[in-house]
Amino acid sequence: MSDAHNSPSVGRPRTFDCEAALEKALEVFWQKGYDGASLSDLTEAMGINKPSLYAAFGNKEKLFLKAIELYENRPSSFFLPALAKPTAYEVAEHMLYGAAMNMADKSHPQGCVIIQGALSCSEAAATVKEELINRRIEGELKLRERFAKAVRESDLPVDTEVEVLARYIGTVLQGMAIQANNGSTREELMQVANIALKIFPKNDHESASANADSV
Repeated sequence: MSDAHNSPSVGRPRTFDCEAALEKALEVFWQKGYDGASLSDLTEAMGINKPSLYAAFGNKEKLFLKAIELYENRPSSFFLPALAKPTAYEVAEHMLYGAAMNMADKSHPQGCVIIQGALSCSEAAATVKEELINRRIEGELKLRERFAKAVRESDLPVDTEVEVLARYIGTVLQGMAIQANNGSTREELMQVANIALKIFPKNDHESASANADSV
């Protein structure tokens, strides 16, 4: 009997779910970092061999960046959806509470794969590290633009330093990611989020309403 049916051939359709395999790769990168994840770790978790990995995703670096794109667009992601909230306070609230819930979620590795990846990449993975840093900077820029919009709409005080405020929220998020990776619970991260929100700037109208409520 011919075994041609079982032999690989040019143009043969893939026999695995690329997105499911990418989810598995993301888990490995999240747990072990870019440098720590070997090709053997990845192929074993993804249930494919190395030729299939290269054919579907390119090399390890391209696989990692595809996994990061998947991570950023997961249903549980909180950063980009937060930008669509109607007020600046709600933007910050959604980001900080979302970080507390997501980063300490025990159903997957704790922390943030982007932040942890940028911190742990070696010099040999400089290209990957630079890409992760650029993604963080891009996120901070989007947040700054959202806060600038809030100032124009009188949702934030006119003297708000939007660049500093965006950097502050980004710094809190990074710190929460590191704390989560070190074992902080959801409740502990929520406490950090609450403190950050207490000092979040409010416009004059919100401040007046708050003062009236306290009388």
